[in-house]
Amino acid sequence: MAAPGTEELRTMRRTFQVLCVLCAVSVLAISPLTLLLGRAAGVGVAALLIMTALHTALYALRKNRADAAWLDAAGSDAEA
Repeated sequence: MAAPGTEELRTMRRTFQVLCVLCAVSVLAISPLTLLLGRAAGVGVAALLIMTALHTALYALRKNRADAAWLDAAGSDAEA
């Protein structure tokens, strides 16, 4: 069971979703972007992919910590 979401985790989840959509769109549109921006398009897409990977790792870490803390608190409440 997952912990109730905090405002920070909700914001991070929405940011993750937007980054994933932007990655998909940018990869699908790489040809037009390359024609428009040249080599900068590839660099931009690579930066977006790296940023998405880093944000995903940070979100997963924070979400797992929140879930573990919530489960620990729920377990200690049930034992008392």
